[in-house]
Amino acid sequence: MMVAGSLMSWIRLSLSDNDTDYTSIRISKAIFILSVPMVLEMFMSSVFSLADMYFVSRLGSDAIATVGLTEAVVNLVYAIAFGISIATTALVSRRIGEGKYRAASETALQAVLLGFIISVLIAIPGFLFTRDLLRLMGASSTMIYEMSGYMKIVLAGNFSIILIFINNAIFRSAGKPIIALKTLAVANALNIVLDPLLIFGWGPVPAMGIEGAAWATLMGRGLAVVYQLYLLNRPTGKLRFSLARRFFDRQTMLRIVTLAWSAISQNLSATISWLLLVRIISSFGSIAVAGYTIALRLLLFLLLPVAGIANATSTLVGQNLGANKTARVVLVVKITAVASALIMLMLGFFSYVLSDWAVSLFTDHPATREAAAKGLRMLALGFPLYGLGMVMINAINGAGDTRTPFYINLLCYVFFQISLAWLLSYTFGFESQGVYVSILAAEALFTLAGILFFVRGKWKTINI
Repeated sequence: MMVAGSLMSWIRLSLSDNDTDYTSIRISKAIFILSVPMVLEMFMSSVFSLADMYFVSRLGSDAIATVGLTEAVVNLVYAIAFGISIATTALVSRRIGEGKYRAASETALQAVLLGFIISVLIAIPGFLFTRDLLRLMGASSTMIYEMSGYMKIVLAGNFSIILIFINNAIFRSAGKPIIALKTLAVANALNIVLDPLLIFGWGPVPAMGIEGAAWATLMGRGLAVVYQLYLLNRPTGKLRFSLARRFFDRQTMLRIVTLAWSAISQNLSATISWLLLVRIISSFGSIAVAGYTIALRLLLFLLLPVAGIANATSTLVGQNLGANKTARVVLVVKITAVASALIMLMLGFFSYVLSDWAVSLFTDHPATREAAAKGLRMLALGFPLYGLGMVMINAINGAGDTRTPFYINLLCYVFFQISLAWLLSYTFGFESQGVYVSILAAEALFTLAGILFFVRGKWKTINI
């Protein structure tokens, strides 16, 4: 009864807007109450993509493939957003751990300004050269001339992607993940309602097809961003824009850019690799692309629990380093790494066994379903590695060492994964299966490298 009571009190605390000092409470409690809302936040974020895929899949394989190719291109935007959010997490959590709330607020404001500037620089060429991008990705003529509007809307509205990542990083770093969770919950509800309404039409609302999915997602994310900025402008709380001494702070902006550059580069390395993998698999037809897209969406969805735990790890690493508690950092990472590997082992087993049922939720086309199920079964073999590697790299990033993960990403994903995928798919004739094998091999190398570099302990000496 005592254990159940403690668990319920932890859950209530994790789902409340509290001012817990995560550098002093019990480590297991700190991990739990930070991880619960972060895991739920990850699920909320993924619902956007899964809802789109569920409704878009009713439009056929070309529509699914269009979403898949768009995801590959938009992954470049995600890489930038992740990079800035990693830098933001490292800086804000470190300042929070030091008790410097004004400096944390100034960092948060400059991160948002940086994200807005970059989103504008992406939106203009993205809007103008959408068809060229699809053509470069090997899209069919139907996708280029009839469905390019989906990519155009997504790229033009990329501010909603970048800013939502940065804002979430700010709230997580301050130990307020519940705020990000609540805003995403409302935004997801709007997206789920708008998806079928705008895609298929109803009453006076015309059917917009695949473009309706893009508009629904943009409106949902856009609402979340507006509300988050409102919360960051409130005149109360330890972290708020009004604490900043100036609107634009060159020194703070440069500090974010310096850290973010390596973080963006590490994510770009992984993204470029995924982009090239899509290019390889697209040479084997729309069925292969559609199957890969569904399998990858399911993988990303199943990674959400450990993604939340990994984000909690980053926050705890930053705050505890700020409080000069290095030994506590090591314990945090050990616990979260083991927990993530065990969770993914269980999910990998169920994904392998239930692969046919899982992919049937997204398509009833026999060939596409077979390709997706086969891909998911192969990806499921590496689930424990994905979770363990994610925690180790997030821990290093949370300490402010964004350069080491960049080198690891470059080696594992750009050089090793793509070379192996090309060799297996074309030279040895494994076609799309060669891509899946290369993913497993690259993730194994990635995880091993993350463990080795964390054990070496260079992250302990990083000053930011």
